[in-house]
Amino acid sequence: MLEWFIFALIGVVTGLFAGLLGLGGGLIIVPALLFVFSWQGLAEAHLMHLAVGTSLTTITLTSLSSMYAHQQQLNVNWSLVERLVPGLIIGGFMGAYFATMLTSQFLQQTFALYMLFVAIRMWLPITNYSDELLVNKVTLLGVGGIVGSISALVGIGGGSLLTPYLLMAKQSMQRAIGTSAACGFPISIAAVIGFLLFGQEQNVSNDWQTGFIHWQAFLGIISTSIVFAIIGAQLTQYLPVEILKRLFSVVLIIGGIYLI
Repeated sequence: MLEWFIFALIGVVTGLFAGLLGLGGGLIIVPALLFVFSWQGLAEAHLMHLAVGTSLTTITLTSLSSMYAHQQQLNVNWSLVERLVPGLIIGGFMGAYFATMLTSQFLQQTFALYMLFVAIRMWLPITNYSDELLVNKVTLLGVGGIVGSISALVGIGGGSLLTPYLLMAKQSMQRAIGTSAACGFPISIAAVIGFLLFGQEQNVSNDWQTGFIHWQAFLGIISTSIVFAIIGAQLTQYLPVEILKRLFSVVLIIGGIYLI
């Protein structure tokens, strides 16, 4: 019973911060699950794989919810999504494959470096470019592959990578966030399939686990995260979001250093 409460609590925190700051939940879910799975005494060799795979599974649902909300406001550039999707799917699947080949410790350090990258980027301005090269099919195929691979390696939906890129390509903030949200679904689906397949090949399944997916954690997190994401989005009208982003970046730096 305690585990259900903990997973639901992770969902509450994840949903609030996702709604408030527009960040994917992976930055919160992965380290939280790493701690909980370690406390539960799960196999140390697969702790990080399990945290990343489960995080991506929650993103399959939250990304659909977010995509629908942004589409209602007409903030999804489907032309760009179509050009990105092939690369995102290939990258997501290949990223999952390479993740299962890495040790849990190396994967943890990779995630920690990504946390530091996101934290530092929060303090930097984004430069706009007018070059059409940024949005042509070949470039976006490559960008999709890179974003999909990194997302699968660290258990995120790709928004923290795609949003600044789309802003550079002169998309409005609303369109950049909405388009990135729509891209989270193909990334997560491809990566989850990879973590299911490659995890089962390593014989790590048990009662609550299939491959590198922990279903109890998944169900517990989504039971609260979707609702609290809506609450978090509503709180943006009353709370100083920019100040919260700066504070969150400091937390990411501390967490990243700790994981390293």
